[in-house]
Amino acid sequence: MKTLLFSLCCVATPIFAADDAALIKQLLSENLDHRTFAFADVVAASTGKTVIPLDEKNPAHLRITAAIRKALDAAMVDLSRTESPVRKLRRINEASRFFEDLLLEKINHTAGLICEIPPNKNGDLQRSGYPDLKITDKETGIVAYLDPKLVEAKSIGSTLRTFYYEPKHETLKINDNAIHLLCGIEHDGVEGAWTFQKFLLIDLSSLRVRLKAEFQASNADLYPQK
Repeated sequence: MKTLLFSLCCVATPIFAADDAALIKQLLSENLDHRTFAFADVVAASTGKTVIPLDEKNPAHLRITAAIRKALDAAMVDLSRTESPVRKLRRINEASRFFEDLLLEKINHTAGLICEIPPNKNGDLQRSGYPDLKITDKETGIVAYLDPKLVEAKSIGSTLRTFYYEPKHETLKINDNAIHLLCGIEHDGVEGAWTFQKFLLIDLSSLRVRLKAEFQASNADLYPQK
């Protein structure tokens, strides 16, 4: 035990201790756990891009949302079938990828629209992280980001965190001024025989989010190798 304590204590570098302490005090004084921020402001600050509010009178916006709704209706039917690959999954969260793939395929079949995996800042296609899909209206160049989320019908009002945005510069996928949409896909919660019942298409331009500040350590940090 003495050796372990000594190893952990030696991780800190004394020369930075005063600066670290000042930063920690500042973070704590901000009371971040109880503050909310406009998601549009978070995107603007972290990417320099604008979150465009959905305009139901704009023809391009209507083309995009109509294609999403049509693709979602078809995907829910396909993935609710008895032979659906989703029925073989251990956890419902693993079904998100199936919805992403189907939506990408079906929206791409819509004339005048392109649907793709958003590239990150380095130009690499990246499946993880927000957002999951990028839809472009060919006629106007208007872009919409789409993030499908699965939600059990009875927990639709839950206060647990289910939406995450981590603005790391190297992996940022928001490279356009765009509409930001989230589709909440409801399922019945019947494990191993999930049925998808309906969806909610949400405009994130007015969403307010919280920042969770936490201090972390991995197993590699906790258990130094000999």
